[in-house]
Amino acid sequence: MALAFYGKDPSNPGNNCPAVFRDPITGDFYFQGETVTDPEILAMVAANSPILDSESVVRLPARMIEIIMEACRGGLQRTPGNV
Repeated sequence: MALAFYGKDPSNPGNNCPAVFRDPITGDFYFQGETVTDPEILAMVAANSPILDSESVVRLPARMIEIIMEACRGGLQRTPGNV
């Protein structure tokens, strides 16, 4: 399986994550981002959708909305050097 890479946070000073990927066959999304550890946020999430032991909550900044939307549309894929 090869994931389609859609982009990384252009404002990240280390040019690392967060990043957005999508499986071109299943359409599933993969988000790489900061793992949320704030108990208040986790409690709010869990109040609406219990978090299983095999799951984690990740945060992507709002400034990545265009990258996320592009992945939702299944549009332009990027290569790691073309961020």
